[in-house]
Amino acid sequence: QLQLVETGGGLVQPGGSLRLSCVASTFAFDDYVMGWFRQVPGKEREGVSCISFHGGIIRYADSVKGRFIISRDNGKNTVYLQMNNLQAGDTALYYCARYRENICSNEVRDVADWGRGTQVTVSS
Repeated sequence: QLQLVETGGGLVQPGGSLRLSCVASTFAFDDYVMGWFRQVPGKEREGVSCISFHGGIIRYADSVKGRFIISRDNGKNTVYLQMNNLQAGDTALYYCARYRENICSNEVRDVADWGRGTQVTVSS
């Protein structure tokens, strides 16, 4: 069974950077569209970014465009989220996601598997 393990969260000051990593325990990693979602208590989980099999298609939520960069290393079964110029509004639990089909979207219903999440807190 596919497992997704996120690392890299933490506490950072406004304007700072963090890099999240998600390692997938599957040999067919490059068959999957991968992505990142985030959620704060009391709010719906929202899509942040997604990347296609070989990185040819990448999408970002408007709120993170120009600040976040998604990438993947299929040889390491890993997807990354480089987060720059972090703001208080980016504080959330960040989840790694494996999509059901060849879809790169911000829709929770398109996700087949989730990691357990890594907390990102932006505060001075």
